[in-house]
Amino acid sequence: MKYLLAAVATAPLLAGMAYAQAEDEVRIEQPVIVTLPGPQRTAGEMVSNVAALDRKALVEDMSSTLGDTLDRQPGVASTSFGQGASRPVLRGLGAERVQVLTNGIGVIDVSAASPDHQVAADGIDAVKVEILRGPAALVYGGQAIGGVVNVIDGLIMEDLPKRPLAGEAYAASNSVNDGTEAGGRIQGVLGSLVGTLTASTRDFGNYDIPSPAQSDRLRAENGEPAGPDGELPNSFVQTNSVAGGLSWVGDKGFLGGAVRQQSSQYGLPLEETAFIDLKQTRYDVRGGLNVDNGFFTDITASASVADYEHTEFEGPGEPGTIFKTNGFEGRIEAGHVIGPLQGEFGIQYADSSLDAIGDEAFITPTDTKSVGVFFYETHDFDSGLGIEGGLRGEQVDLDNDGAGKVSFDLASGSAGVHKHWDSGWFLGTQVSWAERAPNQSELFADGPHLATEQYEIGDATLGKERGLNFEGTARWENDTMSFGANLFLTDFSDFIYLAATGAELDDLPVYEFRQQDAQFTGGELFANYQLLDGPLKADWKFDAGLDFVKAEFDDGSDVPYVPPVTLNAGAEADWGALALGAKMTWAGDQDSPGIGQLPTDGYVTADLHADLDIARYGFGRTGTKLFLEARNVSDEEVRMATSVLKDSVPQPGRNIRAGIRYLF
Repeated sequence: MKYLLAAVATAPLLAGMAYAQAEDEVRIEQPVIVTLPGPQRTAGEMVSNVAALDRKALVEDMSSTLGDTLDRQPGVASTSFGQGASRPVLRGLGAERVQVLTNGIGVIDVSAASPDHQVAADGIDAVKVEILRGPAALVYGGQAIGGVVNVIDGLIMEDLPKRPLAGEAYAASNSVNDGTEAGGRIQGVLGSLVGTLTASTRDFGNYDIPSPAQSDRLRAENGEPAGPDGELPNSFVQTNSVAGGLSWVGDKGFLGGAVRQQSSQYGLPLEETAFIDLKQTRYDVRGGLNVDNGFFTDITASASVADYEHTEFEGPGEPGTIFKTNGFEGRIEAGHVIGPLQGEFGIQYADSSLDAIGDEAFITPTDTKSVGVFFYETHDFDSGLGIEGGLRGEQVDLDNDGAGKVSFDLASGSAGVHKHWDSGWFLGTQVSWAERAPNQSELFADGPHLATEQYEIGDATLGKERGLNFEGTARWENDTMSFGANLFLTDFSDFIYLAATGAELDDLPVYEFRQQDAQFTGGELFANYQLLDGPLKADWKFDAGLDFVKAEFDDGSDVPYVPPVTLNAGAEADWGALALGAKMTWAGDQDSPGIGQLPTDGYVTADLHADLDIARYGFGRTGTKLFLEARNVSDEEVRMATSVLKDSVPQPGRNIRAGIRYLF
């Protein structure tokens, strides 16, 4: 069956290839990636598998959380904690191993501490989101041992916009949760000054589910009742944000600042009345100078300060545990030329405090400081051969009120080689070594965590986690078509994980953080094709992506919460004023769920969308459109193997989403 589905999904690509030589060309443009250091490169020029979603793609894929918005990308899944919280999972690694950034600086929240904690950046007003799969610890530290997701909000401009005044407004309604979402942006230029204002809001009620909340497997094991169906209780989410930025842009550089305030309230689906109230205020400063003195080419400095608090309410007017974090993070990066080498070296410093107050505070107050230095060098020969590599040293200190201070000295490095051919082929390979310090939860947790129905116990004697990664890529592209594959193997030494002990405390199963060697193997296959004036006189776009990962501990058991093999495929026909498209997702069974976890059934979902370009009729500028979508058309029961709530909280059922994106 799986092979039949794969054949069906890729058939449009093969059909399109037959037309390739006979039709006019439309170039597939590779996005420029700004998240990595060194000279500017496009996604197609890198050995590692990277991707970027622009504003148009973000609006089309928008969900209530960052993880759910990105989980159609190859190699990306979601922790999926209802509508309120989810983090991206990259190649089977999530939470503390995937660094979520805002404009290259950490989000400064507590989302990595628990899957029920919302990421303080959900992409609703972002202009671009970049995804770096695989180790990125060289530049961003050990917490990026699994990859990086960088949310770029465009509040601090580095170049003068082409239009003196421009803006965007979008709004949509959703049937599955009787919900509304809206956002807006306005940007104006006065001489060398650029001002930007953004605002967004989201109001989603409890969402519809196509099956009882508890899975058949869980009911069979525990003999428990099916639980509610039709609607998932206490799954609502409300978010609001407002932000502004001001930049000075000159011939030799830029300087700007921004402030963002956001708030969120969302229910915890396993609790009848419990919900989280989250607030964050964030200040950013960033500046750059083009030096070009023969050695230095440019210098960029960024700094962010954030004040974050979220309160877990047992019910209206009943505050429980309060999580607070205040943090600072800054980095300075200097581009340079050393003989034939181009590169960048930099320094990064972060200082944050985490305090949890209340009877269910499973993490005790902890101050975390880190400082890291790195350099990265590249060189491309005239023959098409390229080399790259770098090193990073980092020190992390965690000071806990009860357990005292622990320190970690970390080292990371990478080296790679690639080759371009004029025929369109690109081959590359790289090896990297990364080290990660345990976080606050892994070291110092001790208490009931009701959101996940676990009693969690940390271990202050945990050592650092180390990963040796090998990756290879093969890609081919021309002006209309591209395809490729990335394969990886990561050997972890002292991989940190949460293990069931079989004991109970406070009527909850006890889980302990432990260490064991582990190995992750997998890859991503992907293809894209564009055809002008094809069948039905439409311009056609096709894409397909397959990702898979296998994760095992050294004792032969399976690492939990790893996504199954997943295929995403899509097709779109564009007649200019009207565009119609379809997307399909096939996920296999997860029969290797890890000790103490239940298997997860596979699923097939289909989405449909229609876009009407009303700019052609005098409404707004290019890009203005009305859109209508049907998500999960067949109302399929979907449970994410990467979710701790997979057997209690299914994904939303069928959703009709209608809206407008207006540009002026």
